[in-house]
Amino acid sequence: MGQEETTIKKINQLTPREREVTELIAWGSSKKEVADHLFISERTVENHSRNIYEKTGCQKANELSAWWFCNKFGISFSLAPSICRLCAMCLLSLFVSTNVLVYNTDTQARRVRCSRTQTSRTARRSRRGKELTLIFN
Repeated sequence: MGQEETTIKKINQLTPREREVTELIAWGSSKKEVADHLFISERTVENHSRNIYEKTGCQKANELSAWWFCNKFGISFSLAPSICRLCAMCLLSLFVSTNVLVYNTDTQARRVRCSRTQTSRTARRSRRGKELTLIFN
């Protein structure tokens, strides 16, 4: 039996709920976040995690994440090291680019909120004085 056939067998051994937990862990969710997302207890997530690690043969969340992504995107574990590095770099660049985009959007939203807050504070301060002048930033 080849490496690829063994991998397919391991995927089919996971229950649908274990697959959901695996995906969330692979994307970096904590056990508490998984529990909140799936409306189950953290203890149940721990039980599912234990079964998942046993069925997949993974030892750590990083290994489980790599295992899940390789199976999700059909990447064979038996690839040459250079091809593995190339695939890892592509996945990493995709991950980094989406995080940078989210960070930039959050930063812009914060700047807008801060500028509105500063404008309203300035306007309030000017009303407290004897003269009524509106100051806009």
